[in-house]
Amino acid sequence: MTSTVSTSFTLIPNQKYRRSSRRSKPFCNTVDTDSESLSTLGNFKALPLEIFQMVLKYLSVKDISMLSMVSKAVSNRLINYISTSSGNRRLLLQDFHNLEISGKREGSCVLEHYRSLGLLLKRCTLLLPTKDRLKYIHKILSEVSCFKLSGCPSPLHCLGLQCYGVFLQTLTAGWDELECHRVFNFLCELSNLPRKVQTVVSSKPGSARKLELRIRLFCRSVLLNHWIHRSDSAFWLTRILKPWPMVNQARLLYIIFGPVSSLNVVPREWLMENNARLLILSGNNICFTFMASKAVNGRAVELARLVVFLALVCEKDLYCMDWAVKMMQKVCKVFSTPGERNNFLQSVENAFAHMIMDMLQSVMSGDRDEEDSSFLNLFHLVNAQANFHKEILYLTMRSTST
Repeated sequence: MTSTVSTSFTLIPNQKYRRSSRRSKPFCNTVDTDSESLSTLGNFKALPLEIFQMVLKYLSVKDISMLSMVSKAVSNRLINYISTSSGNRRLLLQDFHNLEISGKREGSCVLEHYRSLGLLLKRCTLLLPTKDRLKYIHKILSEVSCFKLSGCPSPLHCLGLQCYGVFLQTLTAGWDELECHRVFNFLCELSNLPRKVQTVVSSKPGSARKLELRIRLFCRSVLLNHWIHRSDSAFWLTRILKPWPMVNQARLLYIIFGPVSSLNVVPREWLMENNARLLILSGNNICFTFMASKAVNGRAVELARLVVFLALVCEKDLYCMDWAVKMMQKVCKVFSTPGERNNFLQSVENAFAHMIMDMLQSVMSGDRDEEDSSFLNLFHLVNAQANFHKEILYLTMRSTST
């Protein structure tokens, strides 16, 4: 995958064409014996299969993955080796729980091993369609219980899901968006992730704590944490959230990224200026939805103060003031009666006046904070009010002239 989600994922040159133009064939459990296959084995054709597999024991996983690109015949022999019990024991390390005792170096070695294993299976299955690749890889990894969402008895002390995530990240690197969709759907089918998510988002918070924790660990360790670029993590996070309505998305985001232990203190309330800045950065749709909700629920005074702070942020951060005016104009259409709309506009003017008087009183009393920003805030607020009303006058004059 590339670093931007908006563009399609980078393809390995000619990879998609070769796979799509080739007839899908299942993996063979026996070595090809025709002369063409034997000729591509090179010096290995003189070795019996048992000796060939003994030679592989002396090669690292990285070296074996390089060997898999020599020819299709060699790749098939490697696939047979991976499917054997000896190959499974050698390649599928499953000691994921005693790594903290050995230290970080031991854990990083296991992660690197599965990164190399992902590259090996990526190369061995290069010519197969995505569906067949995933089926074969699942067949190889199905015996590793710690790779399953609910397979490990102590997931907090297990490195299994992280190894699975590193493996999948290496395997899917360079795949296009459609292939990655298939990978996600395949993982959902294997882990029954949608049904488990449905259980936690439809129940009371904390009533299924163990399941919430397993979903958190699976999503983060397998799908989100191992990407270098944020846009890649955003792609997989979008796949996780997309099937659910907004209220369930918020709950799911909290499960995945929120605190694990209970909060011991009540967080301080955000300043209104920071709330306004967050709304501006969130975009027009979210900002309007938030403000329209206040208008519908009769919270005109709060909405008026928010409009003032939107104007203040536009002034401080050099945004176009006409954006704040147009947003207020759009929100005015939400009010059901002219009386409610006029009451809201009066509240906006009152909010400007009260804030200016409060700041002026603070400046005149000599109360200064560490940064001595009282006068500067007053300066910005007065300018914000002037520019805000200037844009309203421009809008009014344009409408009357037409």
